[in-house]
Amino acid sequence: MRALFIFASWLFLLTASAQRIKTSVNSNWWFCKGDSSSGHWQQVTIPHTWNAADVLDDEPGYYRGAGWYKRLLSVSPAWKGKTIHLYFEGANQVATVFVNGKKAGTHTGGYSAFSIPIGHLLRFDSSATDEVVIHLTNAHDENIPPLNADFSFFGGIYRDVYLLAADEVHFDLDNYGSSGVFVSTPRVSEQWADVQVKGLIENAGATPRLLQVHTEIYDDRGARVAQQQADLTVGAFGKVPFLAFFSRLQQPRLWSPDKPNLYRVLTRIIDRNSGVTTDETAHPLGFRWFRFSADSGFFLNGKHLKLIGANRHQDFKKLGNALPDALHVRDVELLKGMGSNLIRIAHYPQDPAVLEACDRLGLLVMEEIPIVNRITQTEGFEANCLAMQREMIRQHFNHPSVIIWAYMNEVLIEPRYEKGSPEQEAYFRDVLTLARKLEALTRQEDSSRYTLIPGYGDYEVHRRTGIIDVAMIFGWNLYRGWYEETYHDFGKYLDRFHADYPKVPTIITEYGADCDVRLHTTKPQRFDKSMEYAALFHAAYIKQMMERQYISGGAAWNFVDFNSEYRQEATPHMNTKGLMTADRIPKDAYWIYQARFGKEPVVRIGSREWKLRSGLSVSGVDQHSLQPVDVYTNQPFVTAYLNGKKFASVKAVDRRCRLMVPFVDGRNKLEVRSPQGASDAVDIDFELQPASYASPLPFKDLHVSLGDRRQTSDGAGRTVWLPEQEYKANSWGYIGGELYRLRDSDQIPYGSNRAILGTGLDPVYATQRVNIEAFRADVPDGNYRVVLHFAELGENRMRNPAPAPERSFDVIVNGLLVWKGLSNQKELLPRQAFQTATDVEVRNKKGITVSFVPLKGQTILNAIEVIRR
Repeated sequence: MRALFIFASWLFLLTASAQRIKTSVNSNWWFCKGDSSSGHWQQVTIPHTWNAADVLDDEPGYYRGAGWYKRLLSVSPAWKGKTIHLYFEGANQVATVFVNGKKAGTHTGGYSAFSIPIGHLLRFDSSATDEVVIHLTNAHDENIPPLNADFSFFGGIYRDVYLLAADEVHFDLDNYGSSGVFVSTPRVSEQWADVQVKGLIENAGATPRLLQVHTEIYDDRGARVAQQQADLTVGAFGKVPFLAFFSRLQQPRLWSPDKPNLYRVLTRIIDRNSGVTTDETAHPLGFRWFRFSADSGFFLNGKHLKLIGANRHQDFKKLGNALPDALHVRDVELLKGMGSNLIRIAHYPQDPAVLEACDRLGLLVMEEIPIVNRITQTEGFEANCLAMQREMIRQHFNHPSVIIWAYMNEVLIEPRYEKGSPEQEAYFRDVLTLARKLEALTRQEDSSRYTLIPGYGDYEVHRRTGIIDVAMIFGWNLYRGWYEETYHDFGKYLDRFHADYPKVPTIITEYGADCDVRLHTTKPQRFDKSMEYAALFHAAYIKQMMERQYISGGAAWNFVDFNSEYRQEATPHMNTKGLMTADRIPKDAYWIYQARFGKEPVVRIGSREWKLRSGLSVSGVDQHSLQPVDVYTNQPFVTAYLNGKKFASVKAVDRRCRLMVPFVDGRNKLEVRSPQGASDAVDIDFELQPASYASPLPFKDLHVSLGDRRQTSDGAGRTVWLPEQEYKANSWGYIGGELYRLRDSDQIPYGSNRAILGTGLDPVYATQRVNIEAFRADVPDGNYRVVLHFAELGENRMRNPAPAPERSFDVIVNGLLVWKGLSNQKELLPRQAFQTATDVEVRNKKGITVSFVPLKGQTILNAIEVIRR
């Protein structure tokens, strides 16, 4: 087995200082999924997840089970006598650490840091190495939250790992993964502030030690502004508390989103006999005070501030959740650049780099543990919840950006047992009991910050169970205009809550609409997943939140598109409610926030990544196609130019200018300028489709998505699929039929809500025309290839779905039978992309007619292409 360790071992040398050493050990690991005796080991680098790929494939489910990691360490004999730990910033979700074949420790929970002591198991032999083996599992466990949620539970050691060595006298290293030192500001004003620094000091040696604790405070410019020292004695194998209190520090430079002035607290332990520093820690310090009011919202440093921002999940396209620090920091920078002052870290504690960036850049933080959707009524589940809350608070206590500790996201949405049964009522009581225990623990751990429970849109269940009254703030996850009918009454819903609970502060913890960047329409509607509908949705929510002072603020769901493997939609395995794509390309909604809340002049052309467009020429003009383009700006108006020529000046309404752009065939350079000098420009390739084939415009290859009202890009900049239209002479279109519609669902106005296998063009295959008689295109004479696309979407019901009734039909092209009895009993597999092509010679101006003749059941067509050969 040792032959597998083909890498250079680390050699950890004792430095001249006796202080703490913390060094990453991310390289030279070997990984095996499943059975460690299988021999299937591969070399990996931490951060690592074993689910980066399988959460995105067409196979349902993803691997949730065991994984093994191992590597060798070479530790200097001079380290003998030190306190040595392996420190994990995060590993999902149950980790057991072995050193030289012996168990060193176990940690439960996938989103908090943890520290495992290993010094007692090391050899400290310069001629030998130490073997570290880690068993990890992300298998479902009813006693470990989250039990289920709208995100994927990636397995792996997905955050950094460190080897930590400290002198036998050190700050407490066994304090729930924290540094063992806690900094707070009991009182702050513009004139003066108090600072408290406290913790535990441990002596792991057999001899009592005479010590001095030295604490210094440095301002944001690096100047020392205060210092204290205190003498104490720690007995053998003992722990003693220490406390440093700085009273009335004058004229503190306050921390805020606009001016995130960060001080630094340096705390050292000095041996009084030798004068040697045995341990040292440094922590950020921000002077700020804040409060939430049920009537007036949020106040920071005595000034009213509307909290505006977004939620954030921690995964990235093709990386899963195994992100380097730079990508975590980049997300915070992008969120700040949007004009935000708030981030909700959902639904679990995230990488330390995130909070460090929030402190530095000025984003206020709501943070929570991963109790999502439901609980388990066991002592084990309760114990894990309480431990996770304590870990989160202690590990992140010293970050001035954090203002809220939260727990129990939408915990009533999937209750156990039958509705209205005695068992379910008992379940609700147990939920309330656990909430109260978490609330009590949180206030005991940190009385300086607020607590919060986020609930979903069922007002009555939250009122009836009493959960609204538990935490200091109640958060609402509201999707009116998405899961409910309209976004126009979003504010009225909250007005009712405010009237019923006039003493409970509230914040909007989630709101959003799915948005697939490939989909565009001039007639946006709920559930079409178009860029345009999502933009309208966010603009409406912003307006209604800003009109109501009692609403403390809102966090959009979500900042980025994120992985949710169980989702089987037109964007499979992804929740696309992000303001940015999974690879961090801004959507229009991002520019809406920047235009509304950004500090600098903003002029942004919407849908700027939609570089290949198409459309019909203006009838009777033929030289161009007139299409709307939105510009998001905080300027009074913009002037627009196309290919260097001015064509419009448009006044901004609600931070948006709508341009009607006369796109010409080929390359179009669209530029917009504001009177203050802010500008933006994009290059767009436009395929001008003739409105009539009788016009002088040449024929362009035709790609049409049937049953669809949206224009769809293939995402690769090669093909644009036009929405269907009814046939008219000298043009093209369908004849007969109706839209496929999930008739008993108000959530899908047209098309399927399930993934289509075997294609990356799910939106095109997810819609169809049913009972279609023909598709006709009056194209010029010539040779063409006709490509037909089909998918059996199933019976058009959402509730109690069943296989589609048997269908069989002939396909005839210009009188020639090209497919006999195309059937869902043979070729058309359920939710599977199917295409067939045939070549056609068009003569005598007869065009192309594709006829569909039913033999049994209904005819269907999902898409068609007419390509000139």
